[in-house]
Order: sequence, then structure tokens, then C-alpha cells
Amino acid sequence: MRIDDDAALHAFVESRRTALFRSAYLLCGDRHEAEDLVQSTLVKVVLGGRRHGRLDNIEAYARKTLVNTFIAARRRFWRREQAYGELPDRAVTAPDTDTGLAVRAALARLTARQRAVLVLRYWEDLSVQATAELLGMRESTVKSHTARGLAALRAEMAEELV
Repeated sequence: MRIDDDAALHAFVESRRTALFRSAYLLCGDRHEAEDLVQSTLVKVVLGGRRHGRLDNIEAYARKTLVNTFIAARRRFWRREQAYGELPDRAVTAPDTDTGLAVRAALARLTARQRAVLVLRYWEDLSVQATAELLGMRESTVKSHTARGLAALRAEMAEELV
């Protein structure tokens, strides 16, 4: 696919932006950060496509760019400033016991790589081999990150649901 073809690029962005956002949200756990992550990813996809001229699988390129951008941001010693319009009047209450919120909260406490592996394996429904190729790691590493990540999620969920 020629990435510099504006119609094809527009069609890709329109059709896959929501799916990329969902994956980004599961990776970072924050709506605004996920929107920024998707925007950065799409900019990189456009620039990378123009630099290379042709991308054989723009979907895979976009997904890999999304995950790599997320992991690179987590490696930094500092995080972006988080501005708040108003400071809360009281301390934050205990997390909601709703299962979806509890899972996302537990997912947010995993390491970036474990989170990326779990999102790719169980949300994106990629195989172990495809996940390993996308993240540039061995299949055995993907399996160990999956096992450790799931064990940590189970432990977190057991505490949340008790």
C-alpha cells in the first residue's frame, strides 16, 4: 500500500483508529494518554510510510509502532506533567469493585512489557509467534511474560474481589 496516497491513508485512519485507541487504552489505562499515544503512532506511521515509500502490512506496522511508542515512553525517568483543573477536596476513595475497572487497574500495575504481551495476546488475539515477532523477543520470553503477567493479575484480582 502506498502510504502517500491520501485516500488510502485516510481510509486506514478511519477504519483502524478506534481499534488502535482501544489497544492504547488497555496499554496505558488513561483515555487522554491513549489518545496521545494513537496520535503519535499515526504520525510515525505516516512519516515512516513516506520515508520507506511502501508498507506491505500497514496494520502490523501501526500496531508495532503503537506498542514500541508505549514501551519507549515507560522507559523514561520522567512522565509528562499531568495538569488538573481542580484539586480534589478529599482523598481518593477505594477503587470501584466493578470487574472491568479492577482488571484495568491491575493491568496498569504490571510492567510495560507484561502489559504489552497480555494486550497483544488476549485483546488483539495474536499468537505467541506473532507477539514475539511484533515485540522483537523470543517466543519463550513471550510465554514467560504471559505467565507472570497472568499470575500477577490473578493475585491482584483475588485481593480486589475479596
